[in-house]
Amino acid sequence: MNISILGTGWLGLPLAKKLKEEHIVKGSVTSQEKMQPLREAGITPYQIKIFTEGVQGDLTSFLAHSELLIIDIPPGLRGDPEADFVGKIGRIIDYIEKSPVEKVIFVSSTSVYKDEENFPEYTEENEANGTSEAAKQLISSEKILLKNEHFQTSVVRFGGLIGPGRHPVNYLANKTGIKDPKAPVNLIQQEDCMEIINQIIKKEAWGKTFNAAYPDHPTKEDYYTKTAKEENLNTPDFNQNGISKGKKISSVNLGEVLGYEFKGTI
Repeated sequence: MNISILGTGWLGLPLAKKLKEEHIVKGSVTSQEKMQPLREAGITPYQIKIFTEGVQGDLTSFLAHSELLIIDIPPGLRGDPEADFVGKIGRIIDYIEKSPVEKVIFVSSTSVYKDEENFPEYTEENEANGTSEAAKQLISSEKILLKNEHFQTSVVRFGGLIGPGRHPVNYLANKTGIKDPKAPVNLIQQEDCMEIINQIIKKEAWGKTFNAAYPDHPTKEDYYTKTAKEENLNTPDFNQNGISKGKKISSVNLGEVLGYEFKGTI
C-alpha cells in the first residue's frame, strides 16, 4: 500500500519507519532540516505547512498515488490560542477529495472527554464532551472527517504519550502545587501507538473510533511519585486542597474490533 503520513514527528517518524517494512511511505515535516532523517530512513520527504488560508508545499504530490493518509498534526492551540485547527483540517480535506486517497487515520486525543469529580469511565460509546477549546476543535475535526463520503476515516484517541525521550514526569518533577492528585492517569507507550495504527491498517478497521490508553489507571500522585523515585528525579509536589477532577479511558474497541493486547506498560 502507498501511505502518506502528514506529520512525522515524535510518533510519526518511527511510525513511518515501521510501516515502511511493508508499504511505500511518504512523510511530511514543517522545516527543511527535518527532512534528512526521513531520507536516511528511505521515506520520501515533503516540506508542508497547513494554514486555514492555504497550504505551503506540494500537498497534491504528497497525496498522489496514496491510498491511505495518516493525519498526525497537533492542534497547536497551546502556542496559539486563536489557531483554527478545524479550518486546517477542512483545507486538508479539500486536497484529499481531489486525490486517490480512500482511507484516513486521524490521530486524536482522549482530551475530547471531560474531566469530572466522579472520574467517569469513558468508552467509545460515550459522547465526546470536552469543553476546552482544543477538545472542541478535535471533536469537530473528527466529525467532519468521519462524515465525509469521499473517503473512510478511523479515529484513534491516544492517551498521554510516553516513550523514548518523552515522559510527563520529567516536566512534573520540578513542579509544585500540581492539581488533581487523585485523578486517574491515562497513558500509552509509543510502541503501542504504532502497533495500533498498524493493526487498523492490517485488519481494515475503517469507519471506527478507538480509545487508546493502557488499562491501568493509578492516581497522578501515586504514579508520578513512584516514577520520579525510580528515575531519581525530584518528587512532584501536589496540591491537596480542593477536589480532584479526572476520568478513566476504556479502550473497548481495541479488544473487540482489533483483538489488541498492549505490548508496553506504563
